[in-house]
Amino acid sequence: MTTSQTTPDPRALWAYALPFGVFMGGLALVSLVQSFAPGEGGPLWLADPKYWVYPLQAVVCGALLVHFWKRYTWGAHWHVVAGLLAGLLVLAIWISPQWLFGVAPRTEGFNPDTFNESPALWWSSVSLRFLRLVIIVPLLEEIFWRGFLLRYLIKEDFTSVPFGTFSWFSFGVVTVMFGLAHWGADFVPALITGATYNFLAVKTRSLASCVIAHAVTNLGLGIYIMQTRQWGFW
Repeated sequence: MTTSQTTPDPRALWAYALPFGVFMGGLALVSLVQSFAPGEGGPLWLADPKYWVYPLQAVVCGALLVHFWKRYTWGAHWHVVAGLLAGLLVLAIWISPQWLFGVAPRTEGFNPDTFNESPALWWSSVSLRFLRLVIIVPLLEEIFWRGFLLRYLIKEDFTSVPFGTFSWFSFGVVTVMFGLAHWGADFVPALITGATYNFLAVKTRSLASCVIAHAVTNLGLGIYIMQTRQWGFW
């Protein structure tokens, strides 16, 4: 006699959660290293470690995604149009506070002009920043939030739950947690974004469409950042 599996396959759990966990660890590393900075006049790598942590974060997380790639289920259809439309909608929501409410420009952040004296470093930093923004982050975040957590909150053996299965509890919790993960100036837009991507997951039943939407949003945001020099949106 056999019994149905009630706990997730550990290999699936690692595949869906580890890249995101390493990514969040990278964010924590920035704060940790910065806490050792001596103050004004300290070396850049210590005073502002995001300039080396973010590229390292992109490479390590990218390697993990490649390693686990065969374990991800993307959905029968890509729903490219739905992903594109959702991505553009979220982009508008993300930057709308400045248009609608006159929120101040966000000029503090990852500024590649720090490396103006070295064109090679400037282009490397921008290229790796866009790699992280447009490819790595959409993949690992959608794999975690929609691919894993949205299903895990329905059933512990999350791989047995069809992608896009609706539950008010999981929908609400993932929306709130996605907002909290972007705590600060982006909290409210992130709440709306989380709900939008969740809705897209339910309607298309395609993880790939969620990744496309997230990538479109982030690509548009990256272009907006470079055009307006509002580095705080990174």
